[in-house]
Amino acid sequence: MYDTPIPVERSISLRLLNRTGAIAERCGVRLFDPDRGRVLDAAAEATGFTHLDDAMSEGLGQLLHSICADAKPNAFGKIALRNMLNRTAESRFLVEKTLMASPEIADERITDPVFIIGMPRSGTTILQALLHRDTAHRAPLCWECLLPHPAPTPADYRDNERIEVIRKEFARLFALVPDFRRKHYMEADSPQECIAVTALNFTSFQFVAQCYLPGYHEWFANAADQVGNFLWHKRFLQYLQSGGIRPDRWLLKSPVHLMRLSALFEVYPDARIIMTHRHPSAVVPSTASLISSMRSLYSDHEDPARTGHEQLHIWADYFNRFLEDRTMLDKEEQIVDILFDDFLEDQIRAVENIYAHFGWELDVASRTRMERFLHNERRGRHGEHEYSLNQIGLTESDIKRCYQDYLDFLRETGGGSLPVRTVNGVGR
Repeated sequence: MYDTPIPVERSISLRLLNRTGAIAERCGVRLFDPDRGRVLDAAAEATGFTHLDDAMSEGLGQLLHSICADAKPNAFGKIALRNMLNRTAESRFLVEKTLMASPEIADERITDPVFIIGMPRSGTTILQALLHRDTAHRAPLCWECLLPHPAPTPADYRDNERIEVIRKEFARLFALVPDFRRKHYMEADSPQECIAVTALNFTSFQFVAQCYLPGYHEWFANAADQVGNFLWHKRFLQYLQSGGIRPDRWLLKSPVHLMRLSALFEVYPDARIIMTHRHPSAVVPSTASLISSMRSLYSDHEDPARTGHEQLHIWADYFNRFLEDRTMLDKEEQIVDILFDDFLEDQIRAVENIYAHFGWELDVASRTRMERFLHNERRGRHGEHEYSLNQIGLTESDIKRCYQDYLDFLRETGGGSLPVRTVNGVGR
């Protein structure tokens, strides 16, 4: 059934590390402790501050349970997950400590934030990186989501120790999973998705992208408080800009927002939405390929075909929720639709269309920075990303069955018979 499965590359270093870790475990070394109380107690001890939040604690508990029940992490995965959970809890406690000490941060204004929420692998990452070249916009950066304390200031925003720490961590990631870099644009100081912000609330799709966690995803998609999740999201933006860097507009991004549009508008009623679109026959295998690369770092049991079938259903469900919310909310003036192939053909023209829709001005300096970025991150710079439906045991019939509503929406939006591109290139 799977004649040419999506290849998952594991470096020699990763394989050696996992063998060594397995030996250590057989000798009685415990690499991962799934105890929620100990994670939170360790964060309190490290920060000198105790933060009691039922939603965060529930998310952490759901995550730990699913890791133990579903993820089958290898030695590296256990060590990495342990360190990630500890650092995430510590970062959240430090942010909360600052918020409690400076209650005036809650008065920071977040006005007209921009959310890019299109289907995954439909150009959202590059589009966010492009719009970030306009100084009117500010996106949360990778380093300030991973190491957010203290809030960045104009003096240290572009040059500090934390940026170098994350740069080295990313370099190790790219060395361990060689094919990841050609599938996804990511730098220590590049714009980060909202999933990294909500990870600090332990209510995030980020963990699903890292490990196979069907139990956690069931809770996340159907039971978690997404309005509360966005309230934390807003508090984090207020915290970041309290350091003195206050943009005209925050520039946010995550395809996951498809499934919680009503919650987004409840917390951000003046939000502007950029919805990117691409044929699901390309979205599903490209997403599965990227997620399989990430999950293969944490587990030796990653199955790209299983991941493909999982992603097939997840994004069909998310889009159907989006369509229902969009119809109910009637916020069309605050939403603009961009087709992937139009964006791929001329990125700057797509940007101009977005600016025209929202009444923004694209100045010459910002346009020049965007053009320079496109040249530096041109297609194929890190190798081509190839994928197809048959690599994950799916067919066009599966796509039509699960995505009929989306395909109808594309036709109504002007996508017509949107072509399928099997090489992703700039569409990240």
